[in-house]
Amino acid sequence: MTVVPPTTSAKTLADLFTTAVATFGPRPALDFMGRKTSYAELGRQVGAVTAGLQALGVVHGTRVAMTMPNCPATVILYFAIQRAGGIVVALNPLYVEREISHLLRDSGAEIVCLPNLSDISTKVVKATEGSAVRHIVACDFAAQLPAIKRILFRIARRAAIAHDLVGPRFVSFQTLLATKGKPVPVATAPDDPAALQYTGGTTGLPKAAVLTQANLLANFAQVVDTVAAMPGAYRTAICVLPLFHVFAMMAILISTIGQGGEIVLVPRFEAKDLIKTIARTKPTAMFGVPTIYTAILREPGLNPADLASIMTCVSGGAPLPAEIRTEFERVTGVAVREGYGLSETSPVVTMTPLDGGREGSCGRIVANTRIAIRDIEPPHADLAIGERGVVWINGPQVMRGYWNRPEETAKALVDGWFNTGDVGYLDEDGFLYLIDRTKDLILCSGYNVYPRVIEEALYAHPAVLEAVVIGVPDSHRGQAPKAFVVLRPGQVATVADLRAHLAEHVSKIEMPREIEFRESLPKTLIGKLSKKELVEEEAAKRAAAEGSRSAA
Repeated sequence: MTVVPPTTSAKTLADLFTTAVATFGPRPALDFMGRKTSYAELGRQVGAVTAGLQALGVVHGTRVAMTMPNCPATVILYFAIQRAGGIVVALNPLYVEREISHLLRDSGAEIVCLPNLSDISTKVVKATEGSAVRHIVACDFAAQLPAIKRILFRIARRAAIAHDLVGPRFVSFQTLLATKGKPVPVATAPDDPAALQYTGGTTGLPKAAVLTQANLLANFAQVVDTVAAMPGAYRTAICVLPLFHVFAMMAILISTIGQGGEIVLVPRFEAKDLIKTIARTKPTAMFGVPTIYTAILREPGLNPADLASIMTCVSGGAPLPAEIRTEFERVTGVAVREGYGLSETSPVVTMTPLDGGREGSCGRIVANTRIAIRDIEPPHADLAIGERGVVWINGPQVMRGYWNRPEETAKALVDGWFNTGDVGYLDEDGFLYLIDRTKDLILCSGYNVYPRVIEEALYAHPAVLEAVVIGVPDSHRGQAPKAFVVLRPGQVATVADLRAHLAEHVSKIEMPREIEFRESLPKTLIGKLSKKELVEEEAAKRAAAEGSRSAA
């Protein structure tokens, strides 16, 4: 397939989508469990749903929330909201009711889209109570499957299907698809918000980065500028990352559609099922997070031939341990390139170039972007090449600000520069090396200890599958590192073994005070290892211990 250069004429995502439909009409755009959708058909579906949303009152600036798994309806709704002039509010469908309720109120969403799967729909419907939500669009998950799988799903998963999504507020997605008439043209400007992308909320309540049409189109051009030259990058992309996440939204959804490629939609991640899907659909590109690559490698009976179609691999969302990258490259023969970005930067900031990366680097700065490394302490003076400090970013992909958070915006954006809170350094060729997050920094006896340094050392042990390090209170040092470790299946290691290994890789001040073995570690929906739950768990243990002492 000939790679098409990124469009320069599109001013909005709706323009980008319309151009793709006109240019690539007969090509397959989506593959969902074997059911194919061409660009022409996708264009017709988006047009109908756009008109249907407008009939529900969606106008310029209306916020429409989506709590959807990866399926064709998610793609259709995303571009229909853009065509209708609305703003996509992407929400994690695995959030609990309390979290969804807060985000619906914070965003002011007037419509929410959900699947007719009771584990999601029940809590989302309850979360709309007392919010501004006027309509709930219910998507029949089974209706999107091929005929045989549709029947089997409705039989085998009968108990999982919600049958109570009826009433004045409910609208069937199938009804929107059947809307007659053409959408009303909407005058959307490049500076208008396209999406509210909520951050993870690891240091408090989630806040929404306001990503404009111009932000997302700029990052589309930056991503394609770097990725399109990679073999098969936008021919067929496997999409197991959830589309509500900014990485999947840009690197897979927007970029693949904008380039006329095919997206293989995978509704949830299971290593065995993913490998089978790859063997069946033969995608040429894979975008994942480190735990996905790790899980594939650890799947019993993995046959490298099942992955033979993949020509381009990109890892993001979290640093990829060198051992995992090396092993995956050995098994597949494909170089794994790394990218770095944030919700606030649409998200891509760096990417490993075609001519190769540098060990330990997350890539080189993408086009039209500047990175400054600044002192952690005010006045945040610029540091020299190679010095470690906070990463600041300036470029057309940087958000407009946080939704309804002027004080947070003022702290994060200074003279057009975004303070990422990440700690790293640049080399003389513009390659970025990340050390850690400032919020994860452990202060031991006045020294800065970076958890990632300890984690990388743990990953170098042959028995370690996953590792997370957090800071815990220490009466002598103020804080001390604590490590949580999952061992590889069939492997054995003791705390003493790991301490002996670490002694050769980290300093005494970096040596964990405790090493705790776990069967598994908490992860976000996209598969990133999550420290938030471990920090909360440790805090609860300390509170309980202090309570016991007080009672005694």
